[in-house]
Parts: sequence; C-alpha cells; structure tokens
Amino acid sequence: MTARKPSRKPEPAAPTPETPLAATLSSPQVAAATAEHAEAVAAPAAGTLASAEPAAPPAKKRATRAAKKPAPTAAAAPAKRAKKAAAPPRPRSAGNQGLRPAGELDAGDRGRLLAGEHHAPHDLLGAHQVRGGVEIRVLRPFARSVTVLAKGLRAPLHDDGDGLFSGLLPVPAVPEYRLLVAYEDNEIEIHDPYRFLPALGELDLHLIGEGRHEELWTALGARTMEHQGVAGTRFTVWAPNARGVRVCGDFNYWDGTGFPMRSLGSSGVWELFLPGTGEGALYKFDICRPDGSHTMRADPMARHTEVPPANASVVTASHHVWQDQEWMAKRGDVPVHEAPLSVYEVHLASWRPGLTYRQLAEQLPAYVRDLGFTHVELMPVAEHPFGGSWGYQVTGFYAPTSRMGSPDDFRFLVDALHRAGIGVIVDWVPAHFPRDDWALAEFDGRPLYEHADPRRAAHPDWGTLEFDYGRTEVRNFLVANATYWCEEFHIDGLRVDAVASMLYLDYSREDGEWSPNEFGGRENLDAVAFLQEMNATVYRRSPGVVTIAEESTAWDGVTRATDRGGLGFGLKWNMGWMHDSLVYVSKEPVHRKYHHNEMTFSMVYAYSENYVLPISHDEVVHGKRALVSKMPGDWWQQRANHRAYLGFMWAHPGKQLLFMGQEFAQGAEWSEGHGPDWWLLDPSYAAESDHRGVRTLVSDLNRVYGATPALWQRDTLPEGFAWVDGGAAEDNVFAFLRHDAKGAPLLAVCNFSPVVRHEYRVGVPEGPRAWEEVLNTDAARYGGSDVLNGEPLKPQDVAAHGRASSVTPTLPPLATVWFRPV
Repeated sequence: MTARKPSRKPEPAAPTPETPLAATLSSPQVAAATAEHAEAVAAPAAGTLASAEPAAPPAKKRATRAAKKPAPTAAAAPAKRAKKAAAPPRPRSAGNQGLRPAGELDAGDRGRLLAGEHHAPHDLLGAHQVRGGVEIRVLRPFARSVTVLAKGLRAPLHDDGDGLFSGLLPVPAVPEYRLLVAYEDNEIEIHDPYRFLPALGELDLHLIGEGRHEELWTALGARTMEHQGVAGTRFTVWAPNARGVRVCGDFNYWDGTGFPMRSLGSSGVWELFLPGTGEGALYKFDICRPDGSHTMRADPMARHTEVPPANASVVTASHHVWQDQEWMAKRGDVPVHEAPLSVYEVHLASWRPGLTYRQLAEQLPAYVRDLGFTHVELMPVAEHPFGGSWGYQVTGFYAPTSRMGSPDDFRFLVDALHRAGIGVIVDWVPAHFPRDDWALAEFDGRPLYEHADPRRAAHPDWGTLEFDYGRTEVRNFLVANATYWCEEFHIDGLRVDAVASMLYLDYSREDGEWSPNEFGGRENLDAVAFLQEMNATVYRRSPGVVTIAEESTAWDGVTRATDRGGLGFGLKWNMGWMHDSLVYVSKEPVHRKYHHNEMTFSMVYAYSENYVLPISHDEVVHGKRALVSKMPGDWWQQRANHRAYLGFMWAHPGKQLLFMGQEFAQGAEWSEGHGPDWWLLDPSYAAESDHRGVRTLVSDLNRVYGATPALWQRDTLPEGFAWVDGGAAEDNVFAFLRHDAKGAPLLAVCNFSPVVRHEYRVGVPEGPRAWEEVLNTDAARYGGSDVLNGEPLKPQDVAAHGRASSVTPTLPPLATVWFRPV
C-alpha cells in the first residue's frame, strides 16, 4: 500500500533554546539533531489557518507515484488495518534516554480504534497524565516517525505499528506540545487534534437532545473557530446508531483512519476539532454502521458543497456584509395579507442560463423592478444532485446550490434584490428527500431521517423518502432549517412544497398500504405538529417573514393561527382557483357559458384561507402547455385571452404569482435546459411587438395594482369584494367591485367573448360622480384592438344589478377593463 502524504510544506518556526530536559529525553544523536534543527521546533504564529489538515505535501516525484497508484478507500483501509491489529504489536525500543514506553493498548481498544469503531478515541489518543509522567499516543498512518515538540523538549515516540506511536514523558504535567510527523521524504509540524477538549457545549447537547435547538447550524456541521487558542474547524455530526465516525477529506487524502471522532454521551453527536483545517476544505464522514460496514456520507448540515455531480461537503464561513438594513427594518410594518404581494416565480439556473449569483444580481433585480413585481419566488435553491428535479429533491438542506456560486454569492443576490425593493421567497422542501447512498437515506446504517416503518418512509409518487416528523431530532433539523434560511440569508418568505403529501397518511396510497393514526384517522399528526412548530418558530424569530403552503386539499385551517388549532401558514396557494379558471379560459368562447361557474366558484370559499393565485411552473410543463398556448383561437385571440385572463387574475381577491416567461406570452413550455425564450423580445424578431405588448401589460398591471389599495388591502375580508354581475353566462361577462379599508372602490369588468359589447350596462355604487378607465387589456400598446373608454363614464339613474345607478361602458373583445371613481 503506497503511503500518501500531505501536501503542504512545513511552516517556518522560531528557534527554541535547548534545555537539559531535552537532553534527558533524547539520545545523543537526537539531541544533536535538536540543536541542528532548532528552528523547526517552535509553533507557527497563533491563528494561522492552513487550507488543509496537517498532512504535509509530498514531493513532486512522490506525487507522481501516488497518482499512478490510487489511495486506499476509506471503507477498505479500516478492515485491512483491523486485521493487522490482531497480531501482537511490534516490540518496543527503549533507545531514547528518559522516554519510557507507554502502556500497551488493550487489544479490543486497538482493534476498534483502527477499524473506526471506537466511541472515545480521545481516551486513547493525545496526552494523558498517568503515574510516572505524561503518556502520549498518536495515530498517524503511513508516518515514519512522530516526535513530540514542546518548549525545550523534543521526544521521538516509539513506533507501535499500524500507524500508532506512543511514549511516556517523565514530566509532572501535560505540556503545550505539537507533533513533528515525518513521512518518507518530508515532515510537517502540527497540533495534536486529540489534546483538545470538546468544542461543543453542554447546552448545545441538551437542546439537541430535546429537539429545541433553533440555531442547530451553529452546533452541527463544520464550523471554523478558534478553540483553546488554536484556529481550526470543529466537525460535529448526529449519528446515534453509528459504532464509530471518522472525518475524511482532501486534508487527509480521504483516509479518515487517523481522524476518529468522539461520541458526546447519549446525544448521538460525534465531534472532532481539527486544528489548521480551514475554509475550502472538502470533507465527508466515514460512518461505521451497526453491522460493522462503512459508508461515506456528506454532511447533512453542510453549508457549502461541491458543484454536482461531485458531492463532498465544503468548510465555509460567511464574510458578506449586508447592506439591506432599510428593507429588513420595514418589511414587517404591514401584515402580508394587508399589503400588495405580486410574485415573479423564477428558476435561477435557467432564467438566464450560465449566469452566476453575482451576475444574476446585476440583471434580475432590474428586470423584476421594471415589471413591478413586489417579490420573486425562487424555485428550490438548496443543493440537489439532479438538475432535472428543479431542486425539489434536496440533499443539502443547509447549502445553497454551488452551481451558481458560493453561499456568500447567494447572499449578495438577495442583498441586491432587497436594495431594489424586491422581497425574496424561496421554495422549501421538507416533505421528502432522495435515496442517494451518500446523503440522508439510512444515514448511520439504520432509518434515521426517514420513518422506520417502510410504508411511512417511501413516498409513492417520487421514489423518495419521507421525513420522520415524530422524531424530535429530525423535526429540529427541519425547523432550524426554516429559520436558517430566514436568518442567514435574509429570506422574506418560505413557500412550503407538497404540504398535502405530508398531512395525509394515505396520500397516493391504496388500502392496505398505510396505517391509521392513534385515533384511527388518516391525518399525519406528527406532520401537523411539525408544521405548527415550524410556523410558530419562524414567525416568532423572523418578523416580516411569510410562510406559504402549497396545499391542494380542503384541509381546514391551513392559514389559521396555531393557537387556534391551525397550521399557522400566512398564505396558501389557491389550487382550486387555478384549476377552475384555466379550465374556463381554455374553452372556445362559444362553449364558455356552460362553464361560467368555473370562474365564480372560487368566491364561495375565497375567505376560508388567505390565498395566493398561482400560475406556477407546474402549469407550463409536461404537456400542459404555456399559458398563452392554453388559449383557444388564432394567435391574436390567444394573446387577447391571455391578457384578459391576467387582468381578471390581478383583480380577483388574493395575491398573484406568475412564472417566468408567461409575462411575455412565451408559446413554448418551460424547459430547465434553456429557460425562457428571450429571443421573442428581440427587436429583430417580426412578432416581437406581440410579446413585448404582453410584457408591458404585466408591468402596468403591477403598477396600478400597487397604487390601488382596493386590490390588496382587504384580500382576506368579505367586505373587500362584491359581485356586480356574476351570472352573465350568455355574455361571458364578469363584473365585480373591490374595496379598500376606507371603502374606496375599483370596478373590474371582464368580457371573455370575441365581440365588442357597446353600452353594456353595469350597476355601480352610489356616490362617485364619474368612473374613469385606468386599465384596459385591449389597448394598442398591449397588442390589442384599442377599443377604449376614453371619456369618464357618468352614472345614470338607471337601476341595474340591484343598484340604483349604472354606467354603460364599451367592453372590448376578449378583454378586462378596470374603472375607478373620479
């Protein structure tokens, strides 16, 4: 087996004077070497971080040999060394004057240590005060020798075989020492990782055990820090079923034999502080399963990862300086359901393919601000191995995907959006996770993050695994993850994916494929408790943040407060409105009268929850066609229907969400491979004006919407809406009023017929002296026929629709018109 050695030259050190103690602990030859190489004895300046663990870089010639012969795998190496350990350790030499042999390791301890199965390696390794002095033991596979260095001390340790070195120093107390590790053609000077106390406190362990650690990312994972005056990285991982855990990475050539972690009591947490390891280091955990086999796993709490398909975790720390203080201070001033909320949904990787987070920060905020949207919603940005999942099969719940840059680069994008006055919502996926054998599935050899019951664990639709919401540590992992995105990345909202699949035990399951809850029902009570805890925690810790449920059933109380028995979400996607209204507009106008109720039924339940009206990515993929392509008729009629539908949507109670590409009537379905068809807006394209007209309409809809409180201030109150005429099925006409908190109205009239309706009488409230047209989707600048109401409409004392007065606007074909009092 070729020894693979570190890749960093020894650091220069200050000279240390020779003392009599050094002479008593060294042979004459060693003492001479000490005097000759005194500069190598002292430690480098405190606080200096190495880019990799203390493993010295091999010479160029040696590196060539290593490249030809691959390093042993972490799974194979322990087995081979464990087999060696069964043989008696090699005889010890007492050639060093004053340095006595250390006591022999128990054969069982030795075997477990070398096999990566020991729960307390710090009890065996490092320096320990014993009778007669200080016993030091080091595990450095492939090293030729290890020497203890301290002030006035240089003591070569005995080679005990299998990479173990030890000795008994006749000193009264443990000195501040370092290790000089010599390989075949170089040597390095390092701190001993096993001389440090645990870097994780008792309070952290207590909160983890209770499942109440709301800042879990500060306790678990890889965290750079200064510990006992030494800079390095603390590695911690929750693996309660593991027989042993080791850290491996590019700092030790992915061989974790010499880096076993210690188990911190009954918490299930394993910990190791590695001095000299810093930002940018790649790492994984080598976990010994209950059956003795090994598995290499990425860190569930990793805050940075390699770019897929590579999957190692990366040590990281944030250095971003936020500049969005003004946004953060005011974002919670008005409750979200009483404020304008118009959302542009974006798949970052394909919005402008190839752009990094920082490049997106130069283009996305300006584009969204020009369109007038108040928020962007980002499809999942957490790390995922398969781009074709669009981010909905997450393996790195705490790491923004590295495809577009670092975590700080993502912070930079959020910061830029905030400074442009745009809120940021992210899709969050706590419903399930993929089965990749390097990620969460059976993480420590047994079901851990997933439910132990296979019928509860397997998601029937996506081939993934569902979380065990009843396990406190798992629930803590997810609740803390929600607060992590809000606090570490200043996210303004979480759109929680696939809530329905979490709430029901029989979701997509046939009889016999699920077990009822303790009361005999089909509700997943653990998931209910989790969602309530998540919402309560997020709203308590992050004022101004909104949580949004993608929930497609009639579950009662999705947006009701948790103290009143609800799930506690702020908003819920109105999937019923989306489905029904799209059914209506996809019909030929001559047939729409038979589906009139599809457009009016949403008002029957409009105030049962706080709703968002979504035209999302799900509606423009997999054969469903783009929004404009759902519309009947020729190209002109398709665009007219598209514009009329958007006008209806923006006037309907509820917040709005529109997926990218639909703002300029892209005709093709979305593909994550190439994103929106931006060429449609190229001036050289003959039909560019058709698409730019729709984009101009969306901008005007948002502009008028934001300036008209009647369209958003009372979205969740029945007083904010009134039908004028919801029964004109023969005419394909809908007319309704919206009211703000002071009672000021806006009149919306939609004509979904391809004919002009002249002097169409509409009842209006008494009071206003005239009504002016403020938006007409048939305007020429939007690509319409420009049938407008140029002059204000004066009410007539003619009763209509149960009102004493009325107006007679001209209704353009396939158009929505908004009027307001003047």
